[in-house]
Amino acid sequence: MEDGVPLHPRLILGIESSCDETSAAVLAEGRTVLSNIVASQLVHADYGGVVPELASREHLRNIVPVVREAMRAAGVEDYRHLSAVAVTEGPGLAGALLVGISFAKALAFAADLPLIAVNHLEGHIQAVLLEAELRFADVSPLLAAVVSGGHSHLYLATRDEKGLWTYRNVGRTVDDAAGEAYDKVAKLLGLPYPGGPWMDALAAHGNPEAVPFRFAQIKHKVRRTETPGTASPASDVPVAPLTDAPRFDLSFSGIKTAVRRYTELHGMRDRVAEREAALRAASLATAKPSDPVALNRALQLLDAQALDLIASFQHAVTGHLTRTILAAAAHFGARAIAVSGGVAANRELRAKLGAAAGKLDLPLAFPSLSLSTDNAAMIAAAAWPKLLNGRFAGDALEASPSLRLG
Repeated sequence: MEDGVPLHPRLILGIESSCDETSAAVLAEGRTVLSNIVASQLVHADYGGVVPELASREHLRNIVPVVREAMRAAGVEDYRHLSAVAVTEGPGLAGALLVGISFAKALAFAADLPLIAVNHLEGHIQAVLLEAELRFADVSPLLAAVVSGGHSHLYLATRDEKGLWTYRNVGRTVDDAAGEAYDKVAKLLGLPYPGGPWMDALAAHGNPEAVPFRFAQIKHKVRRTETPGTASPASDVPVAPLTDAPRFDLSFSGIKTAVRRYTELHGMRDRVAEREAALRAASLATAKPSDPVALNRALQLLDAQALDLIASFQHAVTGHLTRTILAAAAHFGARAIAVSGGVAANRELRAKLGAAAGKLDLPLAFPSLSLSTDNAAMIAAAAWPKLLNGRFAGDALEASPSLRLG
């Protein structure tokens, strides 16, 4: 006890505002989720994508009530009962990140709490490990795939004796991320935003082999990898030596272009405009495919050709992801695979990758659906080992929109 405030169990308040979800969560001892509140921004549905300025304004509107609700739901009455405040520092939208960071800094200062900065990408990985901790406690190295609307990255993750994870990037998208391709193709077909869940739900009603999409092999130039102690003669900035280390990079802009050409060649554009108008007239522009009424209405507005196109697109993308993830895991001798991010909620990817990993007797974990998309529980989970090791952020913490991991 200190000043009448209990110190155990140690609680971390996590705050996430990197894109279009305002979220706050309270975790006990880095494992037990006491609350995880997420406020989604429906305002972007009219634009078919996230508008940065609108996202920032919505975060400003949501941040206080979301944090208060997370504290209430967790049964924490006083901010001084917390052991730390954790917040996403990047990557993400600059204005959106700034809202979360400014609030977290002010709260940590007012309550005299340590402030912990978390990489959003590490948060996604920790979302899987949060739920698979017992099975993956001693698994290293781990092949971690972060697949979402803004990211398609592969990491080789290792854990040291202090419980801290280190990450080596072994693959990333060279253009569109997988989730971005889903959303853009959905928009091409006149489906509501975000399009990924709609494409996943509708794919079950089409023929996945109707349109034979192909992925071209990515040719890499000689890359540089960082080596400590090597510096440019003119500066102290490390210069990486040349290497021909294999990469498992991804590309999804080609299949997006192929879908657009297919719709043009087969005269599908006029029907797309009609479909968008019909969905708006039925007030389904912001509906979710989990709503049976909304899904049935969308099925009525899609002919067999459109459903086959959706099913073929998903079949190609999930197959490409499965092959690339397994190839990277095999090359680096990964002892398990963790897949996270919004696309990790895709049912076909879960089934396809699960079956392939099962044949190889390779442990595989996905997060629960609630932890697949952006949330603050993953930020608090990633902050736990940093709290134990005293890895705190200073007053100079700023938003890092292009922050990398590994």
